[in-house]
Amino acid sequence: MPEETVAEIQEQAPETKQEHHADQTTISEYLESLLVTVILALFGTSFIVQAFKIPSASMEGTLLIGDHLLVNKFIFGGTGAWYEKVLPYRQLERGDIIVFKYPYADHQHFVKRVIGLPGDHLKLVDQEMFINGKPLPEPYVVHDASAPYDPLNYNFPPPSRQLITSAMQPEWAHEMRKYMHGDEIIVPPGKYFAMGDNRDRSLDSRYWGFVDRDAIMGRPFLIYWSVDAKSADYSGESTFWSRLVGIFETIAHLPSRTRWSRMLHTVH
Repeated sequence: MPEETVAEIQEQAPETKQEHHADQTTISEYLESLLVTVILALFGTSFIVQAFKIPSASMEGTLLIGDHLLVNKFIFGGTGAWYEKVLPYRQLERGDIIVFKYPYADHQHFVKRVIGLPGDHLKLVDQEMFINGKPLPEPYVVHDASAPYDPLNYNFPPPSRQLITSAMQPEWAHEMRKYMHGDEIIVPPGKYFAMGDNRDRSLDSRYWGFVDRDAIMGRPFLIYWSVDAKSADYSGESTFWSRLVGIFETIAHLPSRTRWSRMLHTVH
């Protein structure tokens, strides 16, 4: 092999090594950036903001089936943690809409409105809510005349002879007696009484009891997307193929099914 050729190879070899090293550095930087992004995303969804969707009519007309929400998990204090003194937390208030874990099923989340705070005496009389003996103004409440008749939609707590209804959790029907005082029910410490705005179509604290403070995840604050949908579209009983077909139908009809007027609306 001519000497010139050998020299050329010897001169090019270090450059190839440098390029290879540069490629490795670039890949490691990308992986590091990706890892940081994943960690920040997990931190954000775990502690600050999380997305949820509305699968039922229990909060109509405040929230509709098919509303997709951003939930602020960085808002409510009251757990006694040390960082609540230095971070912008606040106490839960009557009227707050909350996302929480349903007490009788794992990994299921409900969205309702806080009606009763710890220590409150409450009752429902002829569809009007009373807190500590005074009527509670509820401009957000709607009633559905087409809903099946249920005595708990009119009066709560029910008389002893009507204590158990078909939709009520049996555990709650028996436990409720401990908190009844005359015709009122008293909310115990660390618990909240939550109800849906669509009172005649809401399975809420009347049917399954109080919401534990530790079960409350946060407060929805923004509708980032809304699609015209039905409860069946979110039913856990649907098959894989029916859900797949539903996804493709939603994508195919996305412009027409999107409720553009609800996009980026705040939740109150």
